[in-house]
Amino acid sequence: MNIYQKVEILDAGAEGKAVARIGDRVVFVPFVVPGDVVDIEITRHRKQFWEGKALHLHTLSSKRTEPFCSHFGTCGGCRWQNMDYTWQLFYKQKQVSDQLERIGKFEEYELSPILPSALIRSYRNKLEFTFSGRGNALGFHLPGRFDTILDISTCHLQEDPSNAIRLAAKRYSQDQGHSFHDPRSHTGMLRNLLIRSTASGEVMIIVVIGEDRPDVAKGMLDVLASMFPQICSGYYVINLKHNDAIQDLPFHLHCGSPWIHETMKAFDPGQPDVVFRIGPASFFQTNTTQAAILYRTVAGFGDFRGDEIVYDLYSGTGTIACYLARNVKQVIGIESVHPAVQDAIINAELNGIRNAVFIPGEVEKVLEPGFTHQYGIPDIIITDPPRAGMHPDAVQAIRDLSPRKVIYVSCNPATQARDMMMLRDQFTLVRCQPVDMFPHTHHVENVALLENTVRRISSTG
Repeated sequence: MNIYQKVEILDAGAEGKAVARIGDRVVFVPFVVPGDVVDIEITRHRKQFWEGKALHLHTLSSKRTEPFCSHFGTCGGCRWQNMDYTWQLFYKQKQVSDQLERIGKFEEYELSPILPSALIRSYRNKLEFTFSGRGNALGFHLPGRFDTILDISTCHLQEDPSNAIRLAAKRYSQDQGHSFHDPRSHTGMLRNLLIRSTASGEVMIIVVIGEDRPDVAKGMLDVLASMFPQICSGYYVINLKHNDAIQDLPFHLHCGSPWIHETMKAFDPGQPDVVFRIGPASFFQTNTTQAAILYRTVAGFGDFRGDEIVYDLYSGTGTIACYLARNVKQVIGIESVHPAVQDAIINAELNGIRNAVFIPGEVEKVLEPGFTHQYGIPDIIITDPPRAGMHPDAVQAIRDLSPRKVIYVSCNPATQARDMMMLRDQFTLVRCQPVDMFPHTHHVENVALLENTVRRISSTG
């Protein structure tokens, strides 16, 4: 057994783990805080680093705080819950600067202080719970275990009645004798329970079952809807596959409205609020309060005059496009997920927006020569890609379009830095604004403003 005694934790690292050093080897350890002095057992030797676990704490860091969740240390979420929130913000900001300097080789730019989350508990508007026949559990996957679910008594991530709905669903299922899913044998009736909520108190629930028995799902939805008047939309999904992905499956509305609605204050105080329609498969930022701050940051970086043509790449359900549309001449959104494009069109119609167009397709394929003949040359490009970042051809398309500004929104500073490095001979990184969307995790959103330093393409394309 490889045990090293009295090792100081030096930094916060990837995936919410902390960083220590033993000799010339970096060691990643979960559930400890920089400044702790601990005994470490090495659990895995990798070529570039080791992984370990803390056996005994000799010295507690001054950066620590008492975890508020009884599941901390077992559940895979909220791994920074034992770190004071001020220090969480410090290490998130450090993550942004480290990635920009190490990967992107950026040195001279303004890095604004990270914008903290107004809520550090009950900040999520969506949670997905999994039923498990192994222990009759309803909760979250244990880290690294696809077949083991931690039964959750109280989760502090979503506002009530989320906990009460989950517990009622479990009690009802047990009383009815419904089996819970087993991912190894691919048997069992109940698979997942999704709860979506809005700031106004609307709740949508989605019950996923593993057998073709709609009556089971309908029975649960009826009972939950009768118990919780906040539930205004109830769906079920029949998933007979060997994985939990349901985006490609039909969502069956059983009770209530097909949608719930979220509202955000407009960027311009004189404009009406922006309303978003959220369906069972719609993507919407899971921290609504911080999403408004994120979009306000994007709008501020745009410094719009009102005559701009804006391309919104990876536009999703049109949240950024709809938020900005009243401040520009036209927004052209490009999104590869067709249902998201339909949601974006509906969101624009819902807000009376007539100057937003949404194009289905992959960004790198849509932005082919001739696209500007139809939609015009962009003055500003906003890009908000998934964690993997942009396709190299999409980066090249931005170079070819040569807008006045690029505003890059990212949930992964590493891939953001990589992509922006490929733009640096044509664009200057001017400013970055980190935004904390997910307290008690290592995740951080970063908005970067790049300005063009070379001549733009001609109006003929």
